[in-house]
Parts: sequence; structure tokens; C-alpha cells
Amino acid sequence: MPITLPRIRAINAVANGGSYAAAARQLGLSQPAVSQHVRDTEAEYGVRLFLRRNGALHPTPLCAQLCDIAERMAGEEREAERILTRHTTLLDGRLSIGLGNSMPGMAVIALFRKRHPSVSVSVETGSFEKIVKAVLAREVDVGVLPDLPADGRFRTELLVRQDVVAVVHAQNSLAERQSFTCAQLMEAPLIFRTRGSSTQRVVDRAFRAARFEPAPILMLDTRDAAYEAVANGLGVGFMWRHGTGRTDAVRRIPVREMNRMYDEAAFTLADEQAVMVDAFMAAVRAFRAENAQQE
Repeated sequence: MPITLPRIRAINAVANGGSYAAAARQLGLSQPAVSQHVRDTEAEYGVRLFLRRNGALHPTPLCAQLCDIAERMAGEEREAERILTRHTTLLDGRLSIGLGNSMPGMAVIALFRKRHPSVSVSVETGSFEKIVKAVLAREVDVGVLPDLPADGRFRTELLVRQDVVAVVHAQNSLAERQSFTCAQLMEAPLIFRTRGSSTQRVVDRAFRAARFEPAPILMLDTRDAAYEAVANGLGVGFMWRHGTGRTDAVRRIPVREMNRMYDEAAFTLADEQAVMVDAFMAAVRAFRAENAQQE
């Protein structure tokens, strides 16, 4: 009997969840139905898919190969759904957005929702690398990132131009400064982001150009964690000037070697023609024009 899509899904769900019960909840099936899929596959092909250790089911190497196939199949299913829904009207559409920074992307989303209140919007946040990969894999429809390199695979719409600034707790004595140099920052407790952050790329370039090798006291994997570390007085961090709408207890201070302005843009795949994506790009243009008038 040929392997079926429900069987592949069941095997992958058991591998991810570690039990038949967890897989059943994920798939909306009964536990006996899930276990039957696994047992039938093992019996018909004479293979072992799972080993039980410490009360959990662990995939065998053979099962891991099947799970890789299952993930690819899931990606194809998502793409098939996108093809079927990309021309849906704005009356009942869906749009997924990947944000590298909360702001100004959230402000554009608010404008988009005001224009198209019936569109369902989902938001994924993450590092620069994560959001680029999500757009390339069509896991999100559109991304919003600063310092996006020229890439023929994308079409882009400029949102804002901004620089990276140092952020310091308002009660820190360093908060009285009007600006920093990298040499001055070498004397401060520094809070860095981990690899994959667009902010950290700019910071690394600035210190490298100034011929310094800083040793941060903290390396954090999310911008929110870095912001909270600064807000709790742990040291000096870095962020895009308009990267958050928060103003609590933190001062933004320019750094001489980081004063270059970078474009933050919305981007999607060059061949993407979805109605919702075009509507979001129109909201980006409207946001940019509104802010230009205020300036």
C-alpha cells in the first residue's frame, strides 16, 4: 500500500510532539487513529520509526528522513493555499507580515488595518536573517527591515530612513551626553545583540572601522531583551532610532561613527502579485508621505 499524506503527517506530528496524544491534539484526530497510522506504516514496510526513551517517542534516523519530506510537503501545501487565495478581494483576505523592529512597521500595520479592516493580519517578529528567510520561503507575504541589501529577488518600498543610536537608562550618568564616539563607549558596559541582527551589523562595522574590539557584558538574542536590559540599568545598548515606540526611562543618543542613515523598507518577492501585498505597499507609501509632511 503506498504511503499516504495522512500517514506522513501523523508520523511527523508524533516526531514533533513526542507522543501519540500530542500528535492527535495537533492534527485534530483521535490518539488511536494516529498510532494506527504509525503501526501500519511500520508493519507494511518492515521498518522501525520510533524508539521509546524516558516515556517519550524519539524518531529513528529513517523517521527523521520522512519528517524532512513532511516539512517540505507542508511548505508546498502553504504555497498551494497562497496561490488559491492571493487574488482574494480585500473584503476577506489574509496577510502575513514579518517585522525586524516593532516600529515603524506596527504603525504601517495600523494604517493598513484602518484602510482594510476586514483583512486578517498575522505578524511574525525576529532577526534580520529570520525575516529574510521567511519571505524567501513564502512563510510571510511581506517583510519590513532596515539596511536591506539590493537583491533582484525582492521588490521594495521605502518606509523611513534612520540611523542606529546608543540607548542609555535616563538615570545613568552617561545619559547626560549629547553624543558618543566609539572610543568613549569602550569605557561603558556594552549590551550587544547576537548574530543575525541588522542593528548589530551596524555596531560591529562602526567599532571595527574605529579599530576597537569591544567586549560586551551581555549578548542577547532579541531586541526586546536588549531594550529591557538597558531599561533595567545594566549598560549601554543599541537600536534603530525609530525601532520602538517606547520612551520609558531610556534615552537615545547618537554615535559619531554610526551616523549614516539607512533605508528601512517593506519588501516582498519580485514575482508576488497578491492584492493584499499591493495594498500594504500602498499603506507604506501613504505612511511615508504623511511623515514627510510632518517633518
